[in-house]
Amino acid sequence: MLSVLKSKLDNSLLQLIQVCRFQRLSFSLYSTIPPEQSSDYQKLCHFVLSGIGGLDELEASLNSSKASISSTLVTQILDSCKTQAHTRRLLRFFSWSRKNLNSKLDDEVFNYAIRVFAEKKDLTALDILLSDLQKEHRTLETETFSLVTEILVKMGKEDEAVGLFKNLDKFRCSKDRITVSAIVHALCAKGHAKKAEGVVFHHKNKIFGAEPCIYRNLLYGWCVHGNVNEARRIMNEMKSLGVQLDLFCFNTFLRCLCKRNLKFNPSALVPEASNLMMEMNFNGIMPNTVSFNILLSCLCSTRRVKESYRILNSMKKFGCSPDWVSYYLVVRVLYLTGRFGRGNKLVDEMIEAGLIPKPRFFYDLIGVLCGFERVGHALQLFERMKKRCEGDYGPVYDLLIPKLCRGGDFEKGKQLWDDAMERGIVLRCSRDVLDPSITEVFKPKRKVEE
Repeated sequence: MLSVLKSKLDNSLLQLIQVCRFQRLSFSLYSTIPPEQSSDYQKLCHFVLSGIGGLDELEASLNSSKASISSTLVTQILDSCKTQAHTRRLLRFFSWSRKNLNSKLDDEVFNYAIRVFAEKKDLTALDILLSDLQKEHRTLETETFSLVTEILVKMGKEDEAVGLFKNLDKFRCSKDRITVSAIVHALCAKGHAKKAEGVVFHHKNKIFGAEPCIYRNLLYGWCVHGNVNEARRIMNEMKSLGVQLDLFCFNTFLRCLCKRNLKFNPSALVPEASNLMMEMNFNGIMPNTVSFNILLSCLCSTRRVKESYRILNSMKKFGCSPDWVSYYLVVRVLYLTGRFGRGNKLVDEMIEAGLIPKPRFFYDLIGVLCGFERVGHALQLFERMKKRCEGDYGPVYDLLIPKLCRGGDFEKGKQLWDDAMERGIVLRCSRDVLDPSITEVFKPKRKVEE
């Protein structure tokens, strides 16, 4: 029971790190500027944002301002200028502030500056500030480490992220379950599960109570990498350690399994997915709509129509009702394979079931029908959309009107144009498309039989 509570606490702390990266609890970044500092604040912001002159000219202007600066003022200026100023001007301003404040510059401000440059993906500035942070024996905060490692991994610098973790003691930051979880999460998010496992192996004594979070990340990392065998090994390790496999774990593995079979063995999609769902039931976890949609997506990608249709109908037997995404996947593959009547029937079935799809459902399917020159079916689907779905109809009008006119049906195109005008919809297509003397009518060529 105690380990479960610790695990939940770790997860909450990690979520707090993600949410509060740019919000310091010790002071407010958006606090009201004191009257005696307002003129200094405005002057310094002007120098940083003006962009006039080089960096030496910027520092000369800062020196001539004779502004009275503080840690709070430095933070406020960084926060105000970070979205508009060039990173080199921000870095020069921060270096100038450090010279003027010397030891009076708080570690919190230094960490905030590092987070600003990490968010702006300036690796050179990051390297400089981290080096200076270490030389001045300052403390690297946990949330700063979490953000920096995440940015480094996203930019393909995973070795540098691992190196930073290995040298945390030089930054007066402890290697605990929070920092271990942070580096593992960053690595696994981009599929570097092997490196993440290396970190876990060498710090097993640091992750007590955080095993569920750690192993879920490892599972996700191997699945992103596309290695089904390693992902299965992690699941077996979780079972042996008493870490519960939840719906997220099974759906993550199911997606990896289906993608592997989609690429190498499409005929194994349904059998292997069914076996995994039986395993889920054995572990007391019922497959949900997401589980079936993962399978349907892969089946539809390989145009396995009969299996897709059967899976859609069998969802209810598992106590899982299809959602609009389920219907969309199957209707789309029916249209793509020329089964237009069957697809229309399935749309009607969805509507009768009371499902209200999002506009994307109709946008994409109408586009598929137009691509197959089934404009009549597309118009019928559009009528269903106007009755059942609220949204911006503009893109559909922009698609259908030129399609009709280029097909020679200018009268129907004009009706749709007038309908759009009555609804107050601003169209992107030109009114010239309604003019037969301007719009070239496409005449499909028929194959000549020998």
